[in-house]
Amino acid sequence: MEETWMIVNSLAARLDSHFDRSDEQRWTVQALKLQEEAGEVAEAVIGALGANPRKGYSHDWDDVRKETCDVALSALVMLVRMGGDPRRFFDDHLRSVAAGGTGGAGPA
Repeated sequence: MEETWMIVNSLAARLDSHFDRSDEQRWTVQALKLQEEAGEVAEAVIGALGANPRKGYSHDWDDVRKETCDVALSALVMLVRMGGDPRRFFDDHLRSVAAGGTGGAGPA
């Protein structure tokens, strides 16, 4: 897990170095990126099911997995870009959800 956070921190730093805006603008753009990635999961699921008659079976379930990883990565990068101690915040939230806490919707 240590390597994961090192990579996430590196990606966040790289993004911040290319986007010289206020904190709120950087966070907003990252939230939009997160939503974009979630849309790509939906597109991949539709493609894996062949539910779009124009495109047919345009994706497979590995594509869905990859897009889901992009969502998770975008969310972790957003946590890092928002500052503080993102790893502690995530770990605390994860434990709260696992314990049945009300810290958000949690997993479906």
